[in-house]
Amino acid sequence: MKNIALSMIVALLLFSCTATQPQGPVEVKNMTPTAFKSQQMGRKTVVIDVRTPEEYASGHLDGASNSDFRNGDFARELENWDKDKVYYLYCASGNRSSKAAALLKEAGFKHIYNLGAYPDLKQAGLPTTTEAN
Repeated sequence: MKNIALSMIVALLLFSCTATQPQGPVEVKNMTPTAFKSQQMGRKTVVIDVRTPEEYASGHLDGASNSDFRNGDFARELENWDKDKVYYLYCASGNRSSKAAALLKEAGFKHIYNLGAYPDLKQAGLPTTTEAN
């Protein structure tokens, strides 16, 4: 009887050691323009401007891609994005980027930052580009 009890204890210990620990829920992090300035950009980072193409053309952060949150295709577009990359989102006021970040979170993305409003990013001295017409 002792051997059976000992075997069961050993088995329980082995299984408990191999179980994966649950990770905490992914949270969208808000980031100030000043904090964003210090971030290291690389192949695993993506900056997304979720404003309309017209807003994007009038000025956007250098290196930012445009994915219009309001056009109805945003949710479909993010299906093709790499969930392991780090995403920085911004818009005109922070409202659309907040909603877009929530969609990324629901879709299983792990590293999501809401940068808020483009005017604040521009005012902080981050490099910007205007599209030529």
